[in-house]
Amino acid sequence: MAEKAAKAEKTRRRNQPLRGKNRGMLLVLTEDVEHLGKQGQVVEVKAGYARNYLLPNGMATVPTPHNLKLLDRFKIKVHQAREAKIADLKALSEQIQRVPHLTIEAHANEEGHLYGSVGPQDISRALYGKNLKVEPDMVRLEGPIKESALYEVDLHLGYDTNAKVKVMVVPQKEDKK
Repeated sequence: MAEKAAKAEKTRRRNQPLRGKNRGMLLVLTEDVEHLGKQGQVVEVKAGYARNYLLPNGMATVPTPHNLKLLDRFKIKVHQAREAKIADLKALSEQIQRVPHLTIEAHANEEGHLYGSVGPQDISRALYGKNLKVEPDMVRLEGPIKESALYEVDLHLGYDTNAKVKVMVVPQKEDKK
């Protein structure tokens, strides 16, 4: 009976995740995670964050010798894919720089104050109209645009690739019936 209890104790310890100095789980990141670390780093996180977010989404794995070998192979493939993605983003940035300005029409009163506002979704939609694939989360605005004028908007395309685009907000022409 004592042997069985000792065996159960060994099994339990063997299946427990590795713990760091602050009693958090040790994980190896399989992807870059913002505010946590880069791919391949061993990080210590709270157990709930690991179980509920990082592990189910495939952003991290438990650092076993087998997983570390797989991660080294995976790193090579990801590095090549990352280089191709960076080249695509730089080409996109150059295309955006060639655009003189975007024109966005919005409902406005006579003084130029918009009834609504122009936000990242509107700017992204206008760029898509020019065949430039920019997502709304790439558009960096300090706040919504509420007046018709010419604005310079920063775009963070990813991987330290940035661009600027000029956005001209003009009052929408009304159709006379």
